[in-house]
Amino acid sequence: MKNTWKLPGAFLIISLLSACSPKLAGTWSIQKYETSTPGQEGVSLKNIGTITFAKSGNGEKNISYSIFGSVVEDNLPFTWTASGNLITINSEGSELSKTWIVVENKKKVQRWKSTDGANQVQILEIAR
Repeated sequence: MKNTWKLPGAFLIISLLSACSPKLAGTWSIQKYETSTPGQEGVSLKNIGTITFAKSGNGEKNISYSIFGSVVEDNLPFTWTASGNLITINSEGSELSKTWIVVENKKKVQRWKSTDGANQVQILEIAR
């Protein structure tokens, strides 16, 4: 009797975990990128470009913005993984290269948060 529950139990656990993972494949518009440090004024940038996630775990960014007179361009390729409510982006030299916590996961809008390992918090909002 115990062996008959192992396969359905494993299937149920896998189904529940995959249902929580964000569906990322496709191109997303970066609606907002915000950085803030407690006790200091933060920076909020809107409509800074696009990010495309391929099902293969690769992706492309087309990001451009100006901050304090400096122009920032990020068109570097990246790899990504998703596990539960965590998204990891690997792209050398990119501000987005880190592990993000998915705090809002809707079909057409997602909101992620991360830190720089110190006090700075980043928020990324993407939309289809």
